[in-house]
Amino acid sequence: MANVTVIGAQWGDEGKGKIVDWLASRADVVVRFQGGHNAGHTLVVGENIYKLSLLPSGIVRGTLTVIGNGVVFDPWHFRDEVAKLKGQGVDIHPQNLMVAETCPLILPFHRDLDSLREDASGSGKIGTTRRGIGPAYEDKVGRRAIRICDLAHLDDLEAQLDRICAHHDAIRKGFGKAPVDRAGLIDELTDIAAYVLPFAKPVWRTLNQAKTDGKRILFEGAQGVLLDIDHGTYPFVTSSNVIAGTASGGSGVGPGAVGFVLGIVKAYTTRVGSGPFPTELTDDVGQRLGTRGHEFGTVTGRKRRCGWFDAVLVRQSCAVSGVSGIALTKIDVLDGFDRLKICIGYQIGDIHYDYLPPHSADQARVVPVYEEMDGWQETTAGARSWADLPAQAIKYVRRIEELVQCPVALVSTSPQRDDTILVRDPFAD
Repeated sequence: MANVTVIGAQWGDEGKGKIVDWLASRADVVVRFQGGHNAGHTLVVGENIYKLSLLPSGIVRGTLTVIGNGVVFDPWHFRDEVAKLKGQGVDIHPQNLMVAETCPLILPFHRDLDSLREDASGSGKIGTTRRGIGPAYEDKVGRRAIRICDLAHLDDLEAQLDRICAHHDAIRKGFGKAPVDRAGLIDELTDIAAYVLPFAKPVWRTLNQAKTDGKRILFEGAQGVLLDIDHGTYPFVTSSNVIAGTASGGSGVGPGAVGFVLGIVKAYTTRVGSGPFPTELTDDVGQRLGTRGHEFGTVTGRKRRCGWFDAVLVRQSCAVSGVSGIALTKIDVLDGFDRLKICIGYQIGDIHYDYLPPHSADQARVVPVYEEMDGWQETTAGARSWADLPAQAIKYVRRIEELVQCPVALVSTSPQRDDTILVRDPFAD
């Protein structure tokens, strides 16, 4: 049976949570493979609203859920998020939620450093969530991270503490801050270890056995390709690879397991935080998109920047991530617009671009080239079949397919779980 990998094909906030939740009903395992609790996924199930940031969206379905080794893991946030979901009636225990033993931990001084850097950066602010994600990834590649498996060996942590504190104490001194409180850190880790360790498992074994048994695995990415550390709008990016290929390395299965790559794409474009945004609208149209789409970040609460659909960026994302099909979300937000615009290229002076140039200065200078088409006055909200969509909305979807050079597999017409049009079943490929 086919596996499915779900990624965001814009700047995150595309509606991945709902799509993963919808697909999870037919999956045997759901795996989160990168990022941390800087991701925000909102699930609307009837009258219930679930807001997740670290836990994979499949947990609400009761599907076996895995946090892979590519995730940076804040154990205190993990405890809080599990408690919150349990309070909403979600059944969570070590038999249906597993965390890779080798996940690097996000520690209190990572959060400190994240905020200190942002505050000191002036106009160079990245716009991070200040949750310690970047500094934790830095320690991972610097080979000084403390990992979940270390929680079972706190008496043997001295050498690793020497390495990580030597690095952070020097930086903290430069910011005028006291050294890391090693004794206090050990106390905090000792306290949280008993809670986390029952969830810690060699998840690569679980996933490879699931693959051998022919079970369906759903890989869930966080953020979006345009925030990828290599392929995004650098330096205004996240600190991990977001593309579909990361599903393999971030979970412990071979690249052949990635399967059908489903790119989640919003019917317009949004972005949270700093960085280039060629089709951004600061006028009444942008305000209308933001108001109708309830565009506020799930994690930060920050208002999202809004703009027209950018086919150039989505085509680029689909190419670098090997997207098999796209899931188009929030098309109902466009109901009632007389005219719609789609960005089909960029211009810098006399030079035309059919991709986003890599340098931030050029990215800030690009002028979008638009194609216009009629909108529709009928409603798409709640549609569950092509027959329920206005003819002009179908034309809009088909034009997006042509421009991004990738077929539409799903169309989401509201935040509700079942308001989804299935065009092509990813699990059938």
